[in-house]
Amino acid sequence: MHKNPITLDTLNEWRKNTMVEHLGIELTEFGEGYICGKMPVDHRTHQPMGLLHGGASVALAETLASIGAFLHVDQTTKACVGLEINANHIRSIREGWVYARATAIHIGRTTQVWETKITTETGEPVCISRMTVAVIDKPR
Repeated sequence: MHKNPITLDTLNEWRKNTMVEHLGIELTEFGEGYICGKMPVDHRTHQPMGLLHGGASVALAETLASIGAFLHVDQTTKACVGLEINANHIRSIREGWVYARATAIHIGRTTQVWETKITTETGEPVCISRMTVAVIDKPR
């Protein structure tokens, strides 16, 4: 899939100069069919009432699902783009960190489906998201 083995350091390098870096999202673990990360709950990810912004949760979920999908294709010829994402916001949180684990539900030739569960530091559910990813040919 990739000429050089992808490491956690490689994945976290991909964040540079992107919204992912701006939000403070860090990738923490990955393997066959899953990828994990964390995101701070602070001024970068708050909405005006001081709670974690639902859009920040969705950004975390889409980040993990997109990168997870990309790790399961031929990266020299294919790209992965979001087709659809949904999220159910279960619990609010004001500070600390949220932790997420995205798990592949379906890895097909042209589509993938990933489910992301986001929790508090103590494991309480914050958000659950499902994303459909299109696997497309890279532009030449």
